[in-house]
Amino acid sequence: MKTLGRGLRRLLDGLYFAGGLIAAVCLVAILAIIVAQMVTRWTGLTFPGATSYAGYAMAAASFFAFAHALNRGAHIRVSVLLTALGPKRRWLELWCFAIGAALSWFFARYAIKAVYWSWKLKDVSQGQDATPLWIPQLAMAAGTVLLAIAMTDHLVRIVFLGEHGIKADTVDQSQGK
Repeated sequence: MKTLGRGLRRLLDGLYFAGGLIAAVCLVAILAIIVAQMVTRWTGLTFPGATSYAGYAMAAASFFAFAHALNRGAHIRVSVLLTALGPKRRWLELWCFAIGAALSWFFARYAIKAVYWSWKLKDVSQGQDATPLWIPQLAMAAGTVLLAIAMTDHLVRIVFLGEHGIKADTVDQSQGK
């Protein structure tokens, strides 16, 4: 049973890390698109839809980074309030992760629905690129599902282990020094 738990933990942490890597690749893609846009302006060539592609990459970077950022303690949390609560901190964290998990699964459901309907209706972007919208929306849906998994993971950890497993609280670390 313990081996299963370790395997699941490694799988989930690997998923969150993969989301962070995909987000980093998307940020590099944004840089490449901007550089390509500059080169096309200097040479007189055209790069139709470059702005839209940069926007799609930014959305993908944001959504894929959510779970990784949560795991690393990079999301804004009210650590001062949590620290002041002392032993009652667990109950506030339990409540917050329960609400966060419910909302993220709710959002994930509708993100998946948006992808489905964009695909079914063959909806395309209004820009010069005329990209099928389900393609950039797929990154949003995948990132949202990953965040929902992470929120649920941390909720389950609080319920059964008494701690959420977030690796770094920047405010908490500065208080200890």
